[in-house]
Amino acid sequence: MAQIRHLFFVCGEASGDLHAGTLAKKILEIDHGIRISGVGGDILRAAGANIFSDIKDLGVMGLFDVLRKLPRFLALKDLVINKIREEKPDAVILVDFSGFNLRLAKEINRSVPVIYYVSPQVWASRPGRIKTIKDYVDRMVVLFKFEEEFYERRGVRAAFTGHPLLDIVKPSLEKDEFMRRFDLHANKTTLVLLPGSRKQEVERILPVMLESCRHIIKGVKNAQLVIAKSSQVELDAYDRIVEEKNIDLTIIEGKTYDCLNIADFCLVASGTATLETAIMQKPMAVIYRMNPLNYFLYRPQVKLPYIGMVNIVAGKKIVPEFIQFQAKPKEISREVLRILGDAAERERIKKDLALVKSQLGEKGAAMRAAKVILDFLSPI
Repeated sequence: MAQIRHLFFVCGEASGDLHAGTLAKKILEIDHGIRISGVGGDILRAAGANIFSDIKDLGVMGLFDVLRKLPRFLALKDLVINKIREEKPDAVILVDFSGFNLRLAKEINRSVPVIYYVSPQVWASRPGRIKTIKDYVDRMVVLFKFEEEFYERRGVRAAFTGHPLLDIVKPSLEKDEFMRRFDLHANKTTLVLLPGSRKQEVERILPVMLESCRHIIKGVKNAQLVIAKSSQVELDAYDRIVEEKNIDLTIIEGKTYDCLNIADFCLVASGTATLETAIMQKPMAVIYRMNPLNYFLYRPQVKLPYIGMVNIVAGKKIVPEFIQFQAKPKEISREVLRILGDAAERERIKKDLALVKSQLGEKGAAMRAAKVILDFLSPI
């Protein structure tokens, strides 16, 4: 069996850093002698990786944001390629961040084994990327069972290992203790807002959420609002919007799962947060807005009827979605008030979310992924 000495990770956003860090930690539990380096953030660094380029402010929303940051991406690609040539790792592990990572895979051009963890959403849009994956990626390690089936039908080697969020999503404090710590009240209806992990998302989505809440609290007695703040976005971005809307709320950083634990209803930006909310089995509405020009460019490429991962995994609409021009505060508030006022509907949503959770596999996903990768690289 060949000994693995060095693995090179590349991720680019907060969720990718989370998955990369969790995977790296499990790899090192299996073999603490492996060296890990690459592009990442605080979580991958804390797992034991040597980070030579930090992902802070690397995330983008749409074509125009990509163009604005293009010089940085080109410089990063050159840096990564040079590092790979110099250090000659045993494999490169690409984590999500498909716009950059698929181009990087082409540049690597099979000079080093390439493993892709957290699949690009080729099943939803731009299916032409499958050819790039087939030509330049040696192994796909995917989070959803339907992805494994999708790739196998197209001749791409893929392994479904389950979703690592099943191990990650859990509150750190008892509900009563958390509420006391942040001066929240158990007898109030708690609305939790998750407006995204990028500054651009917060700037476009949080105002819609707050205006929706302004209408919602008129129809709910004793409501309290909580923003689960992303550590990737500076507090000023939230403060400016909250001050402009002049609405009373509590901003809590680094305690997303504790915030979800106390929620009666959640307003959630489309993305990983919808699955986190589903795992906690909390009723939600999915809200998303982007630059209108970006939306007109990308929407025709999306072949699925839903945008929220929770609805995509379910294969049906189990929670309401308010996307782009449909993200109107009065319509959002009307739907939220309808659900809050209908106990049977809330129970139906929770049961459907439980089914979504069951489709994410079993706990231990990151360890299974680590074993699949190490076994692939060091076959007996």
